[in-house]
Amino acid sequence: MHLHIATGGTQCIGAWRVRPEGTPVAGLVVVQEVFGVNAHIRAMVERFAACGFDTIAPALFDHVETGVELDYDQAGLDTGLKLAAETGFERAVAAVASAAEAIGSAGRIGVVGYCWGGTVAFLANARLGLPAVSYYGGRTVPFLASERPDAPLMLHFGRDDPVIPRADIDKHRAALPQAQIHLYDAGHGFNCDQRPDFAPVAARLAMDRSLAFFRSHLT
Repeated sequence: MHLHIATGGTQCIGAWRVRPEGTPVAGLVVVQEVFGVNAHIRAMVERFAACGFDTIAPALFDHVETGVELDYDQAGLDTGLKLAAETGFERAVAAVASAAEAIGSAGRIGVVGYCWGGTVAFLANARLGLPAVSYYGGRTVPFLASERPDAPLMLHFGRDDPVIPRADIDKHRAALPQAQIHLYDAGHGFNCDQRPDFAPVAARLAMDRSLAFFRSHLT
């Protein structure tokens, strides 16, 4: 369901939350791509909730523009990159903290993010101490020297990702020896069935690993 959560100051942002049937095993914050809290992100919230997690996706772009849902085309990408830059990582991480607080009754909280949101998830791990899973978070590279993980961390990358070169994946391996890093025969955005690079086998395996990770570290 759609709701509003308080962030810093007096501003509220929207969020999409789905509670599981029965008592939740834990809570999860899902962090959007640059395309907003669109149908794909809402579907991921539904999937994690169906697996027992009280799950919420904060609408990070509400800081600058409300109700953003962009298509997976060049126009959507251009708009999304502009909104991501205007939102900034500081406000994004603060919104994750607010979302985690909103579902605090679920118990321990983790975070999972996709693309731009994958880097937000990494920063939420380092700055908020939340166990995190990052999918193809290429924008993490500039933070590798200054931000250290403060909780368990898992990273998923596509071997054929044109956005994240192998050298950048190797930088993650070198800087984050404690993280679980998985590489798939896939391109960028392989988890999203609305993208041309959707890779169902890789997406299923990454989801299985992510669920096992969260069940291990949050329950």
